[in-house]
Amino acid sequence: MALPWSHPSIHPTVRAVVDAYLARVDAEAPGLVEGLYLTGSVALGDFRAGASDIDFVAVTAKRPAGATVDALRRAHALLRARHRRPFFDGPYVTWGDLAADPLLAAPGPHAHGGRFNASTASERHPVTWHTITDHGVTVRGPQPPGVPVHTDRTALRAWVRDNLDSYWASWRRRAARPLSRTGLASLGPFGPVWAVLGVSRLHHTLATGGVISKTAAGEYARGRFDPRWHAIIDEALRIRRGGTARGSYRSPLRRRRDTLAFVDHVLDDACRTE
Repeated sequence: MALPWSHPSIHPTVRAVVDAYLARVDAEAPGLVEGLYLTGSVALGDFRAGASDIDFVAVTAKRPAGATVDALRRAHALLRARHRRPFFDGPYVTWGDLAADPLLAAPGPHAHGGRFNASTASERHPVTWHTITDHGVTVRGPQPPGVPVHTDRTALRAWVRDNLDSYWASWRRRAARPLSRTGLASLGPFGPVWAVLGVSRLHHTLATGGVISKTAAGEYARGRFDPRWHAIIDEALRIRRGGTARGSYRSPLRRRRDTLAFVDHVLDDACRTE
């Protein structure tokens, strides 16, 4: 169930960043952004100040080009100058893009990690479209189901399976090299949060057709998988929730080992999940 933008549970930081974005984009490109939908942790009720980004999908009548792209670049630069974190991340798409298969959407402007890219295909995939339909927070524009958004649970599951087989299998291979950039990064607290909760979210979507948050994915994994995995799942949830108490892992090497073993298990189980 989507939350209305007026709902009191929307975090004040989210409101401040979104209001600042709209003020800047409307000043730089009046009338361009006709729809604005929040996805990600905000829409899924799992926004964590200091840890979460703000994910959006902005909708325009026509694909931005030329001077319009320059105006968007200025708007995001001005926003970042005032609000460096959380990042305000998302794609610019057309109403026609939303009504069609997202994998057929042409590349377009996209903001990620504080950087603006004039043309990329990032976040134009079924998880984003389904999140808008099922959970998206409407800031501007018609509220789903008043706006046609293409959804297809079969295509969603197919995309998730491919993401597990490609991105996550590749991540697992890189992380297994201890001195690689990914291997070193996975020693930190970000490792289990990203990997354990990331693959659990996708497993849930594969099994149920629904999209859930990182925290909900950890709770799902606890109930779905054998208790031998509870320690690493609980560690990921502890970090995600901002726990200050020391966790059960004293060794980051052991934590990484269990993280990678859990990812292996989920990838293997996903192969047998319909």
